[in-house]
Amino acid sequence: MFKIDWNRRTCSRRGHTTYAPDEPELRSRLHAHTALGDAWRCLRCGDFSLGAPHGSGPADEAPLVPRGKALRDLFILRFLAVERFLRGLLIIVVAWAVWKFSNSQDAVREFFDENLTVFKPVTDHFHWDLEHSPIVDTIRKSFDFKHSTLLIVAVALLAYAVIEIVEAVGLWMGRRWAEYLTVVATAAFLPLEVYELSEHVSAVKICTLALNIIAVLWILLSKRLFGLRGGVVAFEAERHSASLLEVEQAAGTVPAAV
Repeated sequence: MFKIDWNRRTCSRRGHTTYAPDEPELRSRLHAHTALGDAWRCLRCGDFSLGAPHGSGPADEAPLVPRGKALRDLFILRFLAVERFLRGLLIIVVAWAVWKFSNSQDAVREFFDENLTVFKPVTDHFHWDLEHSPIVDTIRKSFDFKHSTLLIVAVALLAYAVIEIVEAVGLWMGRRWAEYLTVVATAAFLPLEVYELSEHVSAVKICTLALNIIAVLWILLSKRLFGLRGGVVAFEAERHSASLLEVEQAAGTVPAAV
């Protein structure tokens, strides 16, 4: 079975991350002399990399480099970040369209009524009553909305788009606050998505609902939000337990077998 080595995959794209700790025993475990010069173990993939270390100092001041599962989780978060960012841009376009429409409802109504007849021959061929179709009725009802109502809708859409983009930036950077924001914001709209699905079933709506439910559950459980699975304490302990520097430090303190 094919298995992705997230550590080496990341190092191949970003390069290795090396560190020279001040502690002599730990330093010797991460350092090697070669015919080509000094080499230091990468804190991410564990391979030795030629050249000077990227940093040095006490072990407890070394960078906490994501490894293994943490890298996989970061990849998933960034996938969600891209989806949120694209959705935010789309909502901004819709908000702009609603704002433009609010300033020219009469012109849009006239344009719509004049050009609706263009589609009549096609709809008549398929025996579809265009004049009384749900889509056309919905569009015509929107012409009766007040200018102030449409402005409120545009502002609400813009605020929602800002939330989505903020989520995207935070998730891309792997910030914990963004994970909380994503869970709360996404869960808040799940009832609306279920209601829309009950009104009209479509493959897009089903996929969107499923993706959002999976995203909420995955972030909640894997990131141990709201105290789940030990909360932030267990989450931080898991991160540190995967740190190569801390693993090597712990290995160096294990007493020799008698």
